[in-house]
Amino acid sequence: MDYRSVLSEYFGYDSFRSIQEDIIRSIGSGRDTLGLMPTGGGKSITFQVPALAQEGVCIVVTPLIALMKDQVARLRERGIKATAIYSGMSRDNIVAALDNCILGDYKFLYISPERLTSDIFLTKLRRMRVSFITIDESHCISQWGYDFRPSYLAIADIRKQLPHTPILALTATATPEVVKDIQQRLLFEKENVFRMSFERKNLNYVVRHTENKDNEVLHILQSVPGSAIIYVRNRDKTREIAQLLEANGISAAYYHAGIDTRDKDKRQRLWTEGNVRVMVATNAFGMGIDKPDVRMVIHYEMPDSPEAYYQEAGRAGRDGLTAYAVLLYTPDDKRKLSRRVSDNYPDKGFIRSIYERLGYYYQMAVGDGQGCHYDFDLAEFCRAYHLPLVQTESALRLLTQAGYIRYEEEEEHTSRLRFIVTRDELYRRYDISDTSDQIIRALLRLYSGVFSDYVFIDEKYLSEMSGIDLEPLYEALLGLGRARVVHYIPRRTCPSVTFTCKRVDTHRIIISPAIYEERKASYATRIEAMKEYVLAENQCRSRMLLRYFGERGAAPCGKCDNCRKHRSAEHSALYYEAYREMLAELLADGQPHTMDEVRALHIEPEVLPRLLQHLVEQEEATLQDGLIIGR
Repeated sequence: MDYRSVLSEYFGYDSFRSIQEDIIRSIGSGRDTLGLMPTGGGKSITFQVPALAQEGVCIVVTPLIALMKDQVARLRERGIKATAIYSGMSRDNIVAALDNCILGDYKFLYISPERLTSDIFLTKLRRMRVSFITIDESHCISQWGYDFRPSYLAIADIRKQLPHTPILALTATATPEVVKDIQQRLLFEKENVFRMSFERKNLNYVVRHTENKDNEVLHILQSVPGSAIIYVRNRDKTREIAQLLEANGISAAYYHAGIDTRDKDKRQRLWTEGNVRVMVATNAFGMGIDKPDVRMVIHYEMPDSPEAYYQEAGRAGRDGLTAYAVLLYTPDDKRKLSRRVSDNYPDKGFIRSIYERLGYYYQMAVGDGQGCHYDFDLAEFCRAYHLPLVQTESALRLLTQAGYIRYEEEEEHTSRLRFIVTRDELYRRYDISDTSDQIIRALLRLYSGVFSDYVFIDEKYLSEMSGIDLEPLYEALLGLGRARVVHYIPRRTCPSVTFTCKRVDTHRIIISPAIYEERKASYATRIEAMKEYVLAENQCRSRMLLRYFGERGAAPCGKCDNCRKHRSAEHSALYYEAYREMLAELLADGQPHTMDEVRALHIEPEVLPRLLQHLVEQEEATLQDGLIIGR
């Protein structure tokens, strides 16, 4: 198969990067495949190229609605037929999208994991010709992963319906334990993993100990030019820091899950296009960002895990130029980090009480409620019952994992529109501007039934088809609403709760060890790994992250704060331990190795004799006839 021709024709590249072609040839030959590629590694090419080279539709499972919409739009711009299904779409739109995949020679169907179990999808799936299934963010299927999502478990059931259809699993963050678990849960016929090194040679990791984080942020941004992201955990803090930066002459915007969808799009666009220098955000911002020139990612507070930190920090320097990942730390952060374990895994009695209060809140009788779906205001719910917000949200997530409810923090409700006037009145009674006229004509061409009922619309698609930029299009739609020509309800996101089974008596709620005790222990381990990373003074930070992800034998980066601190210290413990590990890995096979092989490890000449002597004295290796043999 000439995959390079496909790459050149549709994407304009002459050659593949790193392990892209290996993954493509593996899935293209029908083998279940897991690809480990860091942020910016070019994951989308690994499934888009082989899908275009084969007959049938590629199903792409991803939890990121914004990302799937963006990828569908980009594929369409290249003349490739693609569509997406996600929460908030009307039944008619879902049926039309699925029918297109059956009859319309579509190449890509993007779908959120929650939609995999819907009756409509399962019925239509039987008639589809599926080339292969791609699982993005595949670490979400593992209970040992940092972002486990129960909805991903349905993928194995889909696989049973398509037993001969191969699976391509992709992730940017997976420990060796998670790598194994992904393949088991996705029912791989045999293990088949392609790994791209997680090392980011252009990224400088820094931990800055400070008593005043605000002053430190200002100092860093005033010292290092370029675009930046600042991650915080609190929504209010995003606004406070953005205001602080603006007051000090640094352009900034803020972003979190509670912001109106239109404002999110506007702020992200301002930042992406360079009109705003700094985005201050919670972890709701970042997935699918295509901005290669981010020079710095600052973590104002510590993430819960090395996985989260690596992924967020990795949004800096995707253009290959020097970039910085800075984590700010005060002594009190260690205590706050430890407290997150009890916040994320509250007492089981508390979890059961939250389920009981949900029943009261929605006046749901025991034995009723299966399938009932509600918009959910977490803050209002907590106020009504005088509950702590963080622990309550954690309890809702655990009840979701246990299968009693489905709590979604951000369910997207697609924009809706209907004409209030009749078709005859449209131009006779109203003075319509040229821009509004273009939009009206596009609406009538693209959507049927707009005079009789609400239809779901996609502003980005409408913008493409009408030739009007998004911002003027939004304003024109709002103007048509004010003129009482249409009733326009912009898209929005809000939390929701669905009762996935009949309400049960509170004392019958079972939170299994696999959901609670085992995951709590795993979470606590990740918390300890973050503490170790922050408090380390004699270890290369890049090496620490690489070891966490199972990569051993890497040399010190020479650029992180610890490497710079120890650079002048001759034969420092930092470098000596790194070189010892590199040499031990070479000798682990027990075979004789020449000194040329040893020198190829680029161990400093001043360190090598001392290191060899140490291994011999510790009986970890022997020297024979100029060869070195590990024991």
